[in-house]
Amino acid sequence: MKAIEILVLYYSRYGATEKMAHQIVRGIESVNSVTARLRTVPAVSTVCEAVEDPIPKSGAPYATLEDLVECQGLALGSPTRFGNMASAMKYFWDSTSSLWVTGKLIGKPAAVFSSTASMHGGQETTLLSMMLPLFHHGYILLGLPYSEPELNSTRSGGTPYGSTHLAGTNSDQPLTDEEKKLCFALGKRLATVALKLD
Repeated sequence: MKAIEILVLYYSRYGATEKMAHQIVRGIESVNSVTARLRTVPAVSTVCEAVEDPIPKSGAPYATLEDLVECQGLALGSPTRFGNMASAMKYFWDSTSSLWVTGKLIGKPAAVFSSTASMHGGQETTLLSMMLPLFHHGYILLGLPYSEPELNSTRSGGTPYGSTHLAGTNSDQPLTDEEKKLCFALGKRLATVALKLD
């Protein structure tokens, strides 16, 4: 069996979504013959177009369109911004028209994850907002089935639409055990399905 690669693409302002991404990587790489490619996107300026260094000072490298094409699946993560994905992630997806026109991403499996400051801060609508461009690109979207017991026991993050995390108003709440397990499970499920589809 040949090895395949899953892109874990996230934006994280205060680090919570990045921590989730690392748990999802663990789940992906728990499946034989599957590796993860970790990438992020640069912040967007509210005043004018900001120019970032091509390599971030720390953390994952910035994503390119080639990362989407070269990988056999996608885990997409963003913090919640008023029930929507962060503008930095939306800006990245707005640049993918050339891939949509050519259908390069059709048939690849994808999953989504998010972090938010408050319990009812729009985790599920953020996940749905990230799904919209993925549907347009022809991705096959995966969620978390209720066979994952943490979906019934969690008192923080976790939804059938994808994994979530309750970071707190100061973004200082660590991932709970249930949140870690659900991130791991999402990554493992994505990798398992990608192998079957490849």
